[in-house]
Amino acid sequence: MAEKPKPQPRTGGAPVGRRAMLGMLGAGAAGLAAAPYLQRGWEGFLGAASQVDATGLTGLLPNPGGFRYYSVVGSVPHRDETNYELTVGGLVEKPKTYTLDALRAMPQTRVVHDVVCTDGWRVEKTPFEGVKLADVLDDAGVRSPGAAIRFTCFDGAYSESLTLEQARRSDVLVALNMQDKPITHEHGGPVRLYVAPMYFYKSAKWLSGISVTDKVVPGYWEERGYAVDGWLDDADRHSDAA
Repeated sequence: MAEKPKPQPRTGGAPVGRRAMLGMLGAGAAGLAAAPYLQRGWEGFLGAASQVDATGLTGLLPNPGGFRYYSVVGSVPHRDETNYELTVGGLVEKPKTYTLDALRAMPQTRVVHDVVCTDGWRVEKTPFEGVKLADVLDDAGVRSPGAAIRFTCFDGAYSESLTLEQARRSDVLVALNMQDKPITHEHGGPVRLYVAPMYFYKSAKWLSGISVTDKVVPGYWEERGYAVDGWLDDADRHSDAA
């Protein structure tokens, strides 16, 4: 009597049942739906941690959203509608002090550009909105021999600079919104500088002072070896187009 052939093992693995497949698809969809909330939670953690990290090590932690969080001091005070002020002085005809509401009442300009850091990360097509720096300077009236702008910040340490020609570009903003929302404290809010054609270190966070000077005064990072003119490689250095 012939021996029955033995069942052969499946080479492709066990088939996935309909219920299991639907469960996998559901889990994947839930993961996609939860991703923005998880991302915001992680970014919130990184932002909060950076405010008490004097070493800057939190800036090395991965962030799938692209942005990194840096502070050059251990803690930065918060400012809002009740206590924020931006002073404009130096070589100007009319020194000014702007509240947050006053800046919001001025004509707003929207600029969409890639944000690029010298550390190598990039966040593409990031919208910023605010008052053109040129409008702020015109409101105060630059007087001779004004040739440059110095920016100071309410963290008490950070500073930046631009030439007057650079500052008058239409893609340089006193920014109030980023990614179509008010700029958060972690991102340098409520008001930060945004210099679209330059590396992001030129876009000083927690902006509190604008002073017209007769020459360029190197900023915080320039004093530590960074280029005074932080142009992006593909920037049109002579264009005024946003």
